Amino acid sequence: MLSNSLIELDRAHLIHPVSSYRSHEATGVRVLKSGKGATLTDVSGRQLLDGFAGLWCVNAGYGQDSIVEAATRQLQELPYATGYFGLGADPAIRLAARLAELAPGDLNHVYFTLGGSDAIDSTIRFIRYYYHSKGRPQKDQFISVESGYHGSSTAGAGLTALPAFHAGFGVPHSWQHKIPSHYAYRNPVGSHPEAIIAASVAALQTKIAELGAERVAAFYVEPIQGSGGVLVPPPSWLKAMHSVCKEHDILFVADEVITGFGRVGPLFACEEDDVVPDLMTTAKGLTSGYVPMGAVLMSDGVYNTIADGAGKAAVGHGYTYSAHPVSAAVGLACLDLYENGLLENGRKAGHRLMEGLRALADHPLVGDVRGRGMLAAIELVTDKELKTPLPAQADAARRIFDRAWDNGLVIRAFAQGVLGYAPPLCCTDDDIDGIIERTKTTLDQTLEDKDVRAAMKG
Repeated sequence: MLSNSLIELDRAHLIHPVSSYRSHEATGVRVLKSGKGATLTDVSGRQLLDGFAGLWCVNAGYGQDSIVEAATRQLQELPYATGYFGLGADPAIRLAARLAELAPGDLNHVYFTLGGSDAIDSTIRFIRYYYHSKGRPQKDQFISVESGYHGSSTAGAGLTALPAFHAGFGVPHSWQHKIPSHYAYRNPVGSHPEAIIAASVAALQTKIAELGAERVAAFYVEPIQGSGGVLVPPPSWLKAMHSVCKEHDILFVADEVITGFGRVGPLFACEEDDVVPDLMTTAKGLTSGYVPMGAVLMSDGVYNTIADGAGKAAVGHGYTYSAHPVSAAVGLACLDLYENGLLENGRKAGHRLMEGLRALADHPLVGDVRGRGMLAAIELVTDKELKTPLPAQADAARRIFDRAWDNGLVIRAFAQGVLGYAPPLCCTDDDIDGIIERTKTTLDQTLEDKDVRAAMKG
């Protein structure tokens, strides 16, 4: 009865993100009750392996006592402190210092937000202010990468390059531009790393020339494109794009909202390519989703330019909940877990995950297996040679998610049959093996789908 009551209340009142409102009203909500480690339990008592860590974010896993205790202590001692008026609180100050110490290069200055979308939005404002401070306000054009995701705020959604975030919203804006993705499985230049890197460099150089280097403010990129389908660039791709930006005096923004905090191995993904961005955004694993928090990490050069440009005037950008002490206390507890074994466990679990997924490559529907660490995807096709996507009538995103759920597995099912994985870093061998086993069952069931079979015969 409780479950039915919640379903009706949800249907009547709760607006869900990135959903078809009418479809959700018809199907109803699946209500989650509790979580421990990598396992979720719904209100009926059904247990599921969370192969997606909530929304790429519960890196530490559910039910970590040290995180809960840190939040509880802070709630009891000081539940809120504003960062306005020159005020602050111990946890936020310590978290900023610790992030600065752990981040690449000279990313020594931290502005806290509520999550990834407003972190991206903040970078746009900071970059505008930076160029105004340098007396170059004409540098006002921004470039990002097709299939990339940079949040769903009014400005950030335009840097995002996924159709669902544009339709009906009047974005992208005229100052937001795109270059093609590195998407190796479907790249027109083929899958050879050097060819992909050369094509991306040429595309960025061409776009800069088209807009005028004197007009281009910044280039935004995810080290691995997440919501676009977990698209992994070749090694050194990120470094090559960074070099182009340095050549043309364009700020390089690394969006590590998904890839940060051990998701792909190191604490930050750009470490693997020896890239130090001018600004870096984080969220998700920063607090493992236990409480809302994001951050913009800013280089010395960007920070000092803004600070000197403002002089004694206030830099007019702020949020009520920036540097929230409870969120910061949780962030510190998460860093303790990462540094005391969780990153290492994540690396081992990620190796096992990738091995297990690659073992499914011979399945009749599997066209591509890609990923790094605990971030991976399987792309399904009906013809491996032609790379034919699953037909639209197969309703892959909904049906595959439903099958996986019925098999006791939560994954991300993208349109046209891309399965996304981002399990908690605390996963045991049994957790990973369970994810692989339940994926295999889901693939076999999808193979029997009448619309999929018809497409394969056709």
